[in-house]
Amino acid sequence: MDFSKRLVIDTGKQEWQASPSPSVLRKPLAREAAESGHATSVVKYQAGASFNSHQHPRGEEILVLEGVFSDEHGNYPAGTYLRNPPGTSHAPFSKPGCVLLVKLCQFQFSDQTQLKIDTRKQPWQPGIGGLQVMSLHNHGHERTALVKWPPGEVFQPHTHFGGEELFVLSGTFRDEHGQYPKGTWVRSPHLSSHHPFVEEETIIWVKTGHLPAAT
Repeated sequence: MDFSKRLVIDTGKQEWQASPSPSVLRKPLAREAAESGHATSVVKYQAGASFNSHQHPRGEEILVLEGVFSDEHGNYPAGTYLRNPPGTSHAPFSKPGCVLLVKLCQFQFSDQTQLKIDTRKQPWQPGIGGLQVMSLHNHGHERTALVKWPPGEVFQPHTHFGGEELFVLSGTFRDEHGQYPKGTWVRSPHLSSHHPFVEEETIIWVKTGHLPAAT
């Protein structure tokens, strides 16, 4: 929870941990309190797993990484991006099992947008250089998107106002600090900078402008 520090976690090397539900496991990335408050995790629903209906006091953001995630409102296959704002509720489950990137209690108070986006059906838009971008959500300074990097792409050095958080979905993301294979989560603080590049096609989920300035 120290937002002044850069964090890199290769979730592929983490062990699954127990959750309040015996059929749901998780890999915690950032957590404010044991079972409440700000939390970012990779969550695994085993086949047939379910949770009781619950509310989202400060919102819930989900990216389905594997399998099919479901609730009483629908089924969400791998590649689905979900935003459930404060005041919403659901009873989630997964018949075949699934793996999710989950962020809890991180909505801005003014953000009441609910989203269900199947990224497999959305077009890529041209970005800077050879990048392709799929915008998922914008609110204030906060920007969330998928970014596809072609092989050999080198991006310009840049600074992150409001920080940057990314999760590598495929390939290997790189910068002058290291290399980050599929499943790696990186959180870079406000006004941090780097010079990213890739050697192979790489897709990342990225969020910028949402982290607090260091105090």
